Amino acid sequence: MRIFVLLISLTLLFPQVGKTQDFGEPSHVQSIYFGGGSFYVSKRQSEQLQHFLDSIPNIHNFVITVHSHTDNIGGKEYNEWLSEMRSESVIDELLLNKKVKKEVIEIKDFGLFNPIYDNSTWEGRRKNRRVDIIFWLAI
Repeated sequence: MRIFVLLISLTLLFPQVGKTQDFGEPSHVQSIYFGGGSFYVSKRQSEQLQHFLDSIPNIHNFVITVHSHTDNIGGKEYNEWLSEMRSESVIDELLLNKKVKKEVIEIKDFGLFNPIYDNSTWEGRRKNRRVDIIFWLAI
């Protein structure tokens, strides 16, 4: 259910995420959440990511996009850096199990731009501190 809701949210708020000219509809989505100012992937989230990857059949038939986000705390440059560091951390986790090849990963670091949730609330900022890993079936 959580993945379905996220797919709908991504599709409505980011039309470029919901459909691309090359890949069609997203097939699988997993989000990794971070503490404020952090780009550390916790052991728990690392294990959840590995379980998620294990659940995808024919994983080599997908192209992966990594969309990194921050909340609006801090300046533009800091959030751009933090977004990039979060992407790198998640990509390291994806490559850890040797099922995913770096060549099939595309990165989009949004930083503090394009939030899905309301950055004026604590809960919204918490949800915006994430990396979305989106699997697209390569046609």
